[in-house]
Amino acid sequence: MNPVELAQTTLAAPQGDMSFFALFLQAHLVVKIVMVGLIGASVWCWAIIVDKWLLYARTKRQMSRFETVFWSGQSLEELYRTLSGRANHSMAALFIAAMREWKRSHEGERPAIASLRQRIDRVMDVTISREAERLEARLLVLATVGSAAPFIGLFGTVWGIMTSFQAIAASKNTNLAVVAPGIAEALLATALGLLAAIPAVIAYNKLSADAGKLSARMEGFADEFSAILSRQIDERG
Repeated sequence: MNPVELAQTTLAAPQGDMSFFALFLQAHLVVKIVMVGLIGASVWCWAIIVDKWLLYARTKRQMSRFETVFWSGQSLEELYRTLSGRANHSMAALFIAAMREWKRSHEGERPAIASLRQRIDRVMDVTISREAERLEARLLVLATVGSAAPFIGLFGTVWGIMTSFQAIAASKNTNLAVVAPGIAEALLATALGLLAAIPAVIAYNKLSADAGKLSARMEGFADEFSAILSRQIDERG
């Protein structure tokens, strides 16, 4: 589209309509692509935020329920039989992984107890890493959108202002009624960039902190359970 066509498009647009939808329709194709991309990124971020909020709330409840059962005095063997047939996460997954290694080491005529303590610790470390990866999955999307969205919006703004100035030069009309719609269209891209970035940054910081707390809680349980199993190994040794 050459500058003359831009000028005709700008002058033909209804100057009195300054709604967001009208500004979007009047914007240049590149600016429209930027706006649609930013809106899509914002929707994606909000989907991740809601999903993680529900996941972390569910994980906290599961941890609390498991700790209540674990410290209630129920035998480890009975708890293992109860949980082994289920899909387990967080602390329950740690417990199952450690108990499975414990039972494997005591199978057969010659139990492999020599380095059992180290193997249990290693198994629980691997399980914690997997659970932390599950909790932190897709958080990088929030960080990426939070850092990149303002600059993408700024690109749309610069492009929109540039095409608006070309249209103004072609029409040789510097009237504010001609200038204002084009500038408003361009600035809308920056506004959408900030709209996508601000919630993403806030949510990333909050969710990262929550994921760290959950991981630390699992590590604390792993240390306590390792001490219990280590005591039993020493008693049997």
